[in-house]
Amino acid sequence: MCRNTISANSASDTPTVTQLQSHFTWDLKKEDMELDNLSTRLEEHITLELGRPGAVALSYSLLAYVRYLQNRPDEALKQLLKSQQTTEEVYGEDSERRLIVTYGDLAWLNYHTGNFTNSSAAGNLEFSLLLLSPQKKYPNSSSEVLHPEVYGEKAWTYLKLSKSHYPKAIKCFERALEVQKDDSEWNAGYAIALFRTERVTTDSAAITQLRRALELSPDDGVLLSMLAVKLGVEKKYEEAKSLVEKTLKVAPDNPHAMRYISKYLRYQGDIEQSIVLLERALERSNTSAFIYHQLGLCYKRKKINEQKSQHFDKQSIHEFKLRRQCILYLEKAVKIRPSFWFARLDLALMYGEEKDLSRAEEMFQHCFKKSSDKLDSLPVHDRQLIHQRYAEFHLYHTKKQDEAITHYTEVSSELKLFQLVSSKLKQIAESRLSEDKDDSLAYSVLAQVAKAEGDKNKAAELYEKALDCDENNSKYLYALWELRMELH
Repeated sequence: MCRNTISANSASDTPTVTQLQSHFTWDLKKEDMELDNLSTRLEEHITLELGRPGAVALSYSLLAYVRYLQNRPDEALKQLLKSQQTTEEVYGEDSERRLIVTYGDLAWLNYHTGNFTNSSAAGNLEFSLLLLSPQKKYPNSSSEVLHPEVYGEKAWTYLKLSKSHYPKAIKCFERALEVQKDDSEWNAGYAIALFRTERVTTDSAAITQLRRALELSPDDGVLLSMLAVKLGVEKKYEEAKSLVEKTLKVAPDNPHAMRYISKYLRYQGDIEQSIVLLERALERSNTSAFIYHQLGLCYKRKKINEQKSQHFDKQSIHEFKLRRQCILYLEKAVKIRPSFWFARLDLALMYGEEKDLSRAEEMFQHCFKKSSDKLDSLPVHDRQLIHQRYAEFHLYHTKKQDEAITHYTEVSSELKLFQLVSSKLKQIAESRLSEDKDDSLAYSVLAQVAKAEGDKNKAAELYEKALDCDENNSKYLYALWELRMELH
């Protein structure tokens, strides 16, 4: 509980602490954060001075809130004062609007620690001026409308937290750009947020925004590397290659840029060069779960290439070593960032390959539990990716086809992922029918795929075949009845 109460002044232009824009008022919940991992990443940003000139100040500010949540209020205050000092050094006379959130954080921190009324007279006066000057000097037309600098800092904060906060980051960047459409910082942040969330490969809003951001910041290594990745996916290789070359020239020591360049190279099959860049990035950023995950994927690809060069039933010692190296990197990624879904799922499948089925099952069940706990915040694609990977696990490692079918059919036909799933379902069904032409489950699987692909007549015919094999199956009867209602 707070030890003090700060009440509103009778003057209408004096804000109460509850009206301030602050990390304390943005509903940033401790249970939604991995505090140790976030703290490490922010410390790294500060040490390496990554990002734009004012980025370090934002990292100090968010780190202060992390320190408060870690019950280290004195350290939190030090970080806020560093944020203030850095902002003033970077922006000079234009720093006041950039300090609105920092002032709000100072107010809240003093409020929670009981220092607001206990400071010396001089210190109290100075703090009051810090608290009031930005909002008095830059009043809002509406309590619902914020300064673009506030929207911007709020957006960057969301972007640094987790994927579940990315949609809110996008909205905040959009609000900032409504006021300052040519601001390079907001355009860059908006491009990064779109890049991280976009799954479409045509009419890409992320590509459009990355180009716009690069018009304002042509030598930004992270933006260049992200655009290279997107263009590589769209098979615009010539332009992508030129962006890679420019990134290597202007940002060779930026680990964030190098990890995306290495991702592009892996997509193009240049695994060795990708590993070289990732290992170089790791020298400056040795607590990056992203880099360890990318290294794991590189060694997974090397293992697959090794398998292709061997006889089907022969496993080489080299292949075993590559899989072991892959697992070690993936384990490191998961240890650093326990909520890293993709790394955890990749690791589970690698355990499956090693026949360590109990550890693989443990990994999958962890993902299912956490996805259930965060059902509202976890993107649909991520939730269904867990089902798809679990189906792969059962199909290839436990040989439980029924379980594989159950989890494959959890994937929505509206997702791009369904193209892969439908192919696997057809293969399973056709394989079963080749062994037993009266396999009702196989017909029902083909019916579900046909319906998902929009061929309802074919789906009805297949359900009829399933019922010929299992005439009292209520699930098939209901599915057929539902289809006939839709067809008539």
